Amino acid sequence: MKRLCLSLASLAIMSTAHAQTPPYLDDRSTPEALVKSLYNAINRKEYARAYSYFETPPAADLDAYAQGFEGTARVDLRTGSAVQVEQDGKRTVHLPAAIAAHQEDGSKRVFAGCYAITSSSGEDAAFQPMRISSTRFSSSDAEFLDAAVPEDCAVEGEAVEQDSLAQQARDVFTTVYGEACMRAREEGLVEPEEYTISYILPYDTADQPKREKRLFRFFCDRGAYNETHIYLAESDLGGVVPLRFASPDIVVDYENGDPEGDVEDIRITGYGAQDMMVNSEFDPQEQTITTFAKWRGLGDASSSGIWLFREGEFHLVQFSVDASYDGESNPELLLDYYTGP
Repeated sequence: MKRLCLSLASLAIMSTAHAQTPPYLDDRSTPEALVKSLYNAINRKEYARAYSYFETPPAADLDAYAQGFEGTARVDLRTGSAVQVEQDGKRTVHLPAAIAAHQEDGSKRVFAGCYAITSSSGEDAAFQPMRISSTRFSSSDAEFLDAAVPEDCAVEGEAVEQDSLAQQARDVFTTVYGEACMRAREEGLVEPEEYTISYILPYDTADQPKREKRLFRFFCDRGAYNETHIYLAESDLGGVVPLRFASPDIVVDYENGDPEGDVEDIRITGYGAQDMMVNSEFDPQEQTITTFAKWRGLGDASSSGIWLFREGEFHLVQFSVDASYDGESNPELLLDYYTGP
């Protein structure tokens, strides 16, 4: 009887060719994400959306703004370390950046400078979404785009606060996963999604403030139908560390040893640990990380899991496997400490 042994960590992510039109991105969760969304709109020729990311108009009108990109095939972006200023209920982030404007005639121009990005701050401030309030750019002679990014955008006379923990997270990700995360390396994607998780420990007293831990989610790689992410979190000992997640080792028995045939048995034979989470999402409300790993593009065979943040760590609380390549979704629940009675 032929057996198929699988684990989430063993799933291969195959690279695919860059699409001419990038996937849609509209994200204002961080200053870096906002600027990436700006150039996503530009590269998709969605100039009205790009225009909307600015607090004050970047040109006389929308038509004039769009005409500024006439003959531009695409724009590549790199960003540096952001510097934050808070004053009078408004938060301003100064973000160093460099762009390479590739023209349809094959020429290229590189520009370097800074974005000033504003949003509301403080509990009493009226919510305002992040917007680009000003830009300061000039031509650069740098041969490589990464080398053109300014070291910082500190503004003279302003008291600034640099997010050292976020920078540590970027540095750790680049050092540990710079080679493994091929697509992130190719696209220059080193800016994470960031979350702050509040929690308590069993021995905390009722009058003790909730503890907090920052979580960083980095894009790693993308294939035909799976995408991987890396998670780093604030350590109790200081700094940030890569997270590893409990991962079941699965044995599947098929009728007559044929993977295309009926599934006779699925069982967990042990546990390992993985750091590359497939098609994952973090839910800040539920404080869970979920995965859904497709075994083929159709998605009829797959594995999925839920990891719950509890007492300062993520715990595997649910795991399901659909091992039948039958064109239908019929997962079998192998482990469940998450669903209530």
